[in-house]
Amino acid sequence: MAFFDFKPHEKPYFEAQIASFRQHHDIEVSYFPVKLGPSTVSLAHKCKIVCVFVNDDVSAPVLTTLAAQGCQMIALRCAGFNNVDLKAAAALGISVARVPAYSPYAVAEHAASLLMAINRKLPQAYNRFKQANFTLTNLVGFDLHGKTVGVIGTGKIGQCFVKIMLGYGCEVLLYDVYKCKELEELPGCRYVELDEIFQKSRVISLHVPLLPTTKYLVNADTLKKMQNGVIIINTSRGALIKTTALIDALKSGKVGGAGLDVYEEEQQFFFEDRSGDIMKDDVLARLMTFPNVIVTGHQAFLTEEALIAIASVTLGNVGEFLDGKKGKELTNAV
Repeated sequence: MAFFDFKPHEKPYFEAQIASFRQHHDIEVSYFPVKLGPSTVSLAHKCKIVCVFVNDDVSAPVLTTLAAQGCQMIALRCAGFNNVDLKAAAALGISVARVPAYSPYAVAEHAASLLMAINRKLPQAYNRFKQANFTLTNLVGFDLHGKTVGVIGTGKIGQCFVKIMLGYGCEVLLYDVYKCKELEELPGCRYVELDEIFQKSRVISLHVPLLPTTKYLVNADTLKKMQNGVIIINTSRGALIKTTALIDALKSGKVGGAGLDVYEEEQQFFFEDRSGDIMKDDVLARLMTFPNVIVTGHQAFLTEEALIAIASVTLGNVGEFLDGKKGKELTNAV
């Protein structure tokens, strides 16, 4: 079994699970810090199982090489699977399984943290404090209590975020193709069409997967429909937002702030130390100049509880495969 894009923060959690796993299965594990791609796929030679993360390249050419090398399963240690060519995997007879949910609380709480940090200007206040500057100029925020928050996507993470916002005393507008009955019954929130969310929300938080129907959900046209000064939070997938359009809206003041744990071209940067490099991505470089934008490096999931769950479910998927289940027979098949 080969792990790609494997980072130090994952090691203790996976090693603990693998030690237990070896009581029932004979498995040899290799850990690679590099991402899976055309130039690194040979590292998985003779590996029956390949474990990948959100930014690994699991495209058709890579899958074809993996299959020729003996790979029979892709074990995603994440919920998203937009980086996997599922049709190619099926044609090659490669099973694909994911971790559908690890800690929705982790991601929802991070989204709320981004919102509060932007609204209350916490990065600016902290930087002033380090310089012994205790002035309050330009640090004015607003009460979340009584404000309208739009939540796009009401799966497990979205549901947790909704309840946090209700706790603040917000009115919450919801949108999802599949409605959650539990949320419909809660006072203070209701399902509406997207345009109403765009038009009425002081805050909009994105919690949908990246699909052809959701790509660039936030774009120049939808941004025009939003309130002046709207705060946008994205802890889901970077390409839900057309970043150049967001930058234009930030420059004009249409968007009052953005909290982003994801970026549409993050594969080149996130999970790596680029502090000594020249920033060659002009769009990301521009985002970094805004005082009302916080970008975190896809860390919303990063809690102890989530890492334990990711390791446990990933090895559970592998165990099912080694016990004879294939394709859609797997509990968490994609």
